Amino acid sequence: MNANLPEQIEGEPLIKPSSVDHPLYDDVVTACRSVYDPEIPVNIFDLGLVYSIAISPENDVEIVMTLTAPGCPVAGEMPGWVSDAVGPVPGVKGVDVQITFHPPWGMDMMSDEARLELGFM
Repeated sequence: MNANLPEQIEGEPLIKPSSVDHPLYDDVVTACRSVYDPEIPVNIFDLGLVYSIAISPENDVEIVMTLTAPGCPVAGEMPGWVSDAVGPVPGVKGVDVQITFHPPWGMDMMSDEARLELGFM
């Protein structure tokens, strides 16, 4: 767990882009959707807690994510849950999950499905 990601270089995005064109991307997203915040009945991907899924040419997966609050009671466990969900995806060689609080999570990061599930739409 790394709450101190490298500082932003001027002009670069705060969170690096996801590898959406990688053949494993959709399967990794599906695996992330199997992990739920225990206090909210919505998966971490649709909650907007997963900021980036970067997949290397060697199929190593780096996930940068956040929590709904810095004092989240499962802060120490959540990276392991995500790693345990993504690791078995066929083709994935390794998984590194990093926690950040920059930018801070907000309800505007939720998908429409999550908003609907939680009664915000």
